[in-house]
Amino acid sequence: MAGRWIETWEPEDETFWREKGERVARRNLWFSVLSEHIGFSIWTLWSVMVLFMGPEYGIDPAGKFFLISTATLVGALVRVPYTFAVARFGGRNWTIFSAVSLLLPTLAAFWVMEPGTSYATFVAVAALTGIGGGNFASSMTNINAFFPLRRKGWALGLNAGGGNIGVPVVQLVGLLVIGTLGASHPRIVLGVYIPLIVLAAVCAALYMDNLRPVKNDTGAALEAVRDPHTWIMAALYIGTFGSFIGYSFAFGLVLQTQFGRTPLQAASLTFIGPLLGSLIRPVGGRLADRYGGARITLATFAAMAAATGVVIHASGNASLPVFLTGFTALFVLTGLGNGSTYKMIPGIFHAKALTRGLDAEAAAAHGRRLSGAAMGLIGAVGALGGLAINLAFRQSFQASGTGTAAFWSFLAFYGVCFTLTWAVYLRRPAPVPTRAQLGYAEV
Repeated sequence: MAGRWIETWEPEDETFWREKGERVARRNLWFSVLSEHIGFSIWTLWSVMVLFMGPEYGIDPAGKFFLISTATLVGALVRVPYTFAVARFGGRNWTIFSAVSLLLPTLAAFWVMEPGTSYATFVAVAALTGIGGGNFASSMTNINAFFPLRRKGWALGLNAGGGNIGVPVVQLVGLLVIGTLGASHPRIVLGVYIPLIVLAAVCAALYMDNLRPVKNDTGAALEAVRDPHTWIMAALYIGTFGSFIGYSFAFGLVLQTQFGRTPLQAASLTFIGPLLGSLIRPVGGRLADRYGGARITLATFAAMAAATGVVIHASGNASLPVFLTGFTALFVLTGLGNGSTYKMIPGIFHAKALTRGLDAEAAAAHGRRLSGAAMGLIGAVGALGGLAINLAFRQSFQASGTGTAAFWSFLAFYGVCFTLTWAVYLRRPAPVPTRAQLGYAEV
């Protein structure tokens, strides 16, 4: 197994791709999705665990928001080293390690999840679950290297969407446990995931490959950090993925705290939005492949602002049906935006290479080099948006007992993202890269 290294990989070569590359890339994609899926479930584990924490745990809503914020923060920070680990150790090898490492937070939570455990212990264990958030960065960097530019929107969208589904799945497992046994058996949820973690690691060992041509490039990393497009895309990713993960963590607590739902009632509603947002993410990538990432992203932020307006109205009027409608729409839109923004990243760096006069092959190689380096940083900054959402909810509920003030701040930020997308990537005359280079003519 130690020898599963592919020495030559040329996905932009159509003959190579047709005869060998596509089959190998798809196999690695499916098992990358499995590992990332479990990683997302463990990362968002505390969005479920807090639903089991009744009055006997002695933790108020602000304390619960801090627990999920801790997991969000660690998950964001570890994305940067996880990105570079793929080139250092190999995509297959790192997937095995990152999957096995999920046993640590899962077993720790299994050990401490009972009344009487100190709050500091819960915070420490919630922090451990953050390592599940790193799986996304390594998985996306790995899959980005396997696929040609013309297929990246679909592949990255499917990889990320399949991973994101780990959020509603762990919430469905929590719902099943609460609905059948009540809110006093959180360890059953944890017990379900221990064999699944082992399965993901074994499948990675048996069916995935390392790419020898993928190497860490300090120059590319520094160039990506200096490139303003890296930071612009990081801001847009805060608006899309940051919203998705932040809302996924907070939704159940908002329903319990603001609308007085029981743990079972909250759990029965919490999974719907993340599920729809995850399923539609590949659609966002596919639409971006066809019409261009910037155009889809712009429309997404406009719709997210409108949906947030609906949520603000429902929050102010304590209308649960309208609130659920608006919030579910937000989840769907974040999924579309996640797919389209990730399509934009390799397209932008590829287009900039073309403007320097590089030929098609050299431009594609340059785009892969810089986009791979940029994705970890963009993913980490985007995940910090989830932290900001949870902290905004915590402050809003502490100050007024509702999330209305937090939603107003989210609305303002979506307006900023809309303006940024239009000004940088769609306004005529457009700065580098041009609209055509971003892929609007692709079919």
